[in-house]
Amino acid sequence: MILKLFFLFTLTINISASSIDILTSYRVNGIDSLQKQLDKELTTKEYWTDFLKNKDTKFGYLESYCNVLACNKEKSKLCIYIKDKNTSKYQLMKEYSAFTGKEKGDKVREGDLKTPIGIYELTQKIAKVDPFYGPLAFVTSYPNVYDQYRHKTGQGIWIHGLPLNQERDEFTKGCIAINNPSIECLDKHIDISKTVLLIDEADVKTDVPKEALAHILSDLYKWRYAWIYNDLEKYLSFYDQSFKRFDGMDIEQFTTYKTRIFNKKEDKTIIFTNINVLPYPDTQNIYKITFKENYKSDSFSFIGDKTLIVKFQNNGISIITER
Repeated sequence: MILKLFFLFTLTINISASSIDILTSYRVNGIDSLQKQLDKELTTKEYWTDFLKNKDTKFGYLESYCNVLACNKEKSKLCIYIKDKNTSKYQLMKEYSAFTGKEKGDKVREGDLKTPIGIYELTQKIAKVDPFYGPLAFVTSYPNVYDQYRHKTGQGIWIHGLPLNQERDEFTKGCIAINNPSIECLDKHIDISKTVLLIDEADVKTDVPKEALAHILSDLYKWRYAWIYNDLEKYLSFYDQSFKRFDGMDIEQFTTYKTRIFNKKEDKTIIFTNINVLPYPDTQNIYKITFKENYKSDSFSFIGDKTLIVKFQNNGISIITER
């Protein structure tokens, strides 16, 4: 307990000029009030602005990813960026020539011969594939939550090699293909659990403004604060009227569902780790937020991955889908 209090005291000194008020609240009301005020500090843009000051936000705010794969379909290239262990900055390591879908534009439906535009995980490495796909392949997470929200169809979007024993066209049915030495090189340099794939028609966005990220992270924690402290009205204010959850629940159904849960007035613990905030390719104001959520109340507990797709406008976020 002494160590916990020392940590909390040190944190308050570092993050807020109002540390005397926080300590007074702790003296009068106990440690629960101190936790609430610290949760409140995490909602401030000032905290996140200071926190991001020396972070590399080339692609956004990334806690989970050591490797970024950026595919420019127009220029037929796939670049690998690796986070330098000493500087924590993402450095371009390799640029591979790449084949993409025969047709231009974003993938919409099965069989349209287009490579999707978006943000994807690498979910699996397949070491033994049909020789047409070269020595190995990486499976992507297409269709992702945002794809499903927009009713896209199709599956089986891979990064793979070239045929071992035959010629092929200079395009794919929607996958990303690179030559076999390149995919073997890629395999040596990435951990798929720590790699994100960004696909755009042109160059992937870089140098994401810290100002926007600070607003988004501040709002993420305002949403969390309302959730923890049972402020239903504030919590629901973060949801867009066009909201539809991954399972099809619309905003009216979601409101009814959350009202029932909030009415229990349960104490909750909600911790976010491995947070990532990335601007969505080929959009003006859509961001993908992912994190590991640790949720615990008297009636329910959950530890797992969470995804929010948000609009960022007027310096605030509006959630349009989540999983």
